[in-house]
Amino acid sequence: MNEVVGRDDLLLLTLDTLRHDVAVELAAAGRIPHLARHLPGGVWERRHAPGSFTYASHHAMFAGFLPTPAAPGPHPRLFAARFAGSESTAGRTYVFDTPDLVSGLAAAGYRTVCIGGVGFFNKQGALGDVLPGMFQESHWEPAFGVASATSFEAQVERAEQVVAGLPADQRLFLFLNASALHQPNWFHLPGATRDAGDTRASHAAALEYVDRHVGRLFAAMRSRRRCFAIVCSDHGTTYGDDGYTGHRLAHEAVWTVPYAHFFLEPSA
Repeated sequence: MNEVVGRDDLLLLTLDTLRHDVAVELAAAGRIPHLARHLPGGVWERRHAPGSFTYASHHAMFAGFLPTPAAPGPHPRLFAARFAGSESTAGRTYVFDTPDLVSGLAAAGYRTVCIGGVGFFNKQGALGDVLPGMFQESHWEPAFGVASATSFEAQVERAEQVVAGLPADQRLFLFLNASALHQPNWFHLPGATRDAGDTRASHAAALEYVDRHVGRLFAAMRSRRRCFAIVCSDHGTTYGDDGYTGHRLAHEAVWTVPYAHFFLEPSA
């Protein structure tokens, strides 16, 4: 990462609330071709989330604690704040001297931009301003939120505008929190109704919706130079699993998340 930072643009795309099992099933079935073509080996990596809901998990990720490989460690991290005794900081780790990765990348000359999705990024109150407030530039509007059936399209359009407006020599760290998978998501499943509510099937349909538009985001991020992309979930969620519904609870469907990182090569 010490070679990547300063050379490439960076993308962190969190597919908020995406379950690992659903992501794996859809990739194997060919239902998310635009994402799957970038996954190493065509498969998601199984990892453990650093938190069980959006606020906690993103605080950790912005400090360099991305989802951890679901196997005995320690596992060297891509990014880490400088502190004594860290067992997951290795020679290839990009170490920053600020309290969080966002300000660390800003200090390294990156333009840091947040395109929010779920309520913790809506800037409509003090709490909703904490995470986007870490960035030099942040965007949120109702069209990006959980109640919009076209949220990801709107977020991608804003990302395209951000990229187009940057000077050619300006490095970019773009963070996008995709809200489409978070409840309510019933409207992404053809034939579903509000009264029937959200289901694991509508959750899967929401991921298919994201996949239909993610190619535009990737194209924008590789349009100027090579981009190092991280695509993952911040936590999963439950749909009646063992009697649980939702997240912010300790359950395998919540703690286990899909993860991938890869390069997006510049457009020809």
